[in-house]
Amino acid sequence: MNFKLISCEIFFREMEFLLGQSPHQIDVEFLQKGLHDIPSDEMLKRIQAQVDAVQGYDAILLGYGLCNNGLDGLKARDTQLILPRAHDCITLFLGSRNRYQEYFDANPGTYFKTTGWIERNEIADELKQLSIPNQMGMDMTYDQLVEQYGEDNADYLWEELCNTEKNYSQITFIEMGVEPDGSFEQTARDEAAAKQWTFEKVPGNLTLLRCLLHGEWDEDDFLTVPPSYRITVKHDPSIISCEPC
Repeated sequence: MNFKLISCEIFFREMEFLLGQSPHQIDVEFLQKGLHDIPSDEMLKRIQAQVDAVQGYDAILLGYGLCNNGLDGLKARDTQLILPRAHDCITLFLGSRNRYQEYFDANPGTYFKTTGWIERNEIADELKQLSIPNQMGMDMTYDQLVEQYGEDNADYLWEELCNTEKNYSQITFIEMGVEPDGSFEQTARDEAAAKQWTFEKVPGNLTLLRCLLHGEWDEDDFLTVPPSYRITVKHDPSIISCEPC
């Protein structure tokens, strides 16, 4: 079969590793990681434009989770959409929703790292300007806050608005088996040490990504969106569903 893969670039190494194993012909388009930082309606508009431009394929595969509702309302035009049932990319790196939930429950305050999160960390200026942190002033430094609002106000704003890491205490590096060496793990270890956080390494699982590319779309793990349907959010374990446009 002939598929088009539209994926966040955070999966670049994993997808490239798996594409050669798929029995299907797959054309690939990677989109910038920074899309998940901009308002969800803007993310939806940009991914919809990519989907609308696709013609002549048996299915469009989406290398995304729901991603802060950024895919809520995405429409399948003439080609069916296939996407994992996942709130975000960590489910895809860990291999299942259950494993992610179990780890999250046992390790609250964890910030996850993979090769993609580390090497694709830079965000294009255009997306940075549209990002929610930028629009809300959450990316200002403490010194910038002092200069603009005064020291007393800066202390409050920094703690309540800009100190986005205050609820974190651990970095977990997910080893996916596609790392060229130990440099990515060491980067994560160094960051944890600098922040005085706990560090842990856990093995990743390529099952969901492999099934996506192989056309093995079990209903429990994947949503198939027929032509003229759109993705909708479900507030239950299935995460997403679809309905007629």
